[in-house]
Amino acid sequence: MTISLLDMLSFLCFICCWSGYTAFARRKAKTTACIARSLHQHRIHWMYQLMTREMRVGEAALLANLERNIAFFASTTLLVLAGVLTLFAQVEKLESVIASVPFSALNHPLVQVKLGLLAGIFVLAFFQFTWSMRQYGFLNVMIGAAPVDKSGTDENLRGYARQMAIVQDQAAHTYNYGLRSYYFSMAALCWFFHPLLFIGASLFIVYTLYRREFKSRAVIAITAGQAHLEAEQQSRK
Repeated sequence: MTISLLDMLSFLCFICCWSGYTAFARRKAKTTACIARSLHQHRIHWMYQLMTREMRVGEAALLANLERNIAFFASTTLLVLAGVLTLFAQVEKLESVIASVPFSALNHPLVQVKLGLLAGIFVLAFFQFTWSMRQYGFLNVMIGAAPVDKSGTDENLRGYARQMAIVQDQAAHTYNYGLRSYYFSMAALCWFFHPLLFIGASLFIVYTLYRREFKSRAVIAITAGQAHLEAEQQSRK
């Protein structure tokens, strides 16, 4: 099987975009206001408030709603993966469809490699979603074990609340990684048509993710909300 230099460069660009953005976002979130950083502070505040309540039905409902979203993506991922694996038996039909697209650069030996890349992406996404679901299950156990601290001043229980927030934060990060797999699978689809389109789509996905996680209006509102919560906490002391 021969692989053109352009195909190799496009695949390398894809890997660099995905792994590079993941490393960049993780490092930048430590010093810059973004969705991940601000929501972590909201989760800590949420867990602090949870410790002061005897009835935690509202929290159970909110967590169940989060888990339903993840379960939807996990089951959908299996369906998508089954469709991708089915295409391995229909390579000739797939090639005829691609060849009908204007300006497509069809490389017959690489079609199965490209299908393998898509399958690998959705396998990774499935692992991420199921691990996120398990971590939310761990969080439910911790909430069930949490005693009530109506005063909200017990330092041991506040430390326990922070640990619950960390578990929830890890579950949310894993869910985010699964969603990121879906984003980059859209770029991988472009490889079927042309390597240059694959490169352009990979860069566009990185730009889209950056704008949404660091520059969107949602980030501004969440960060402002965090400031209001902190001010409210200070006023209670």
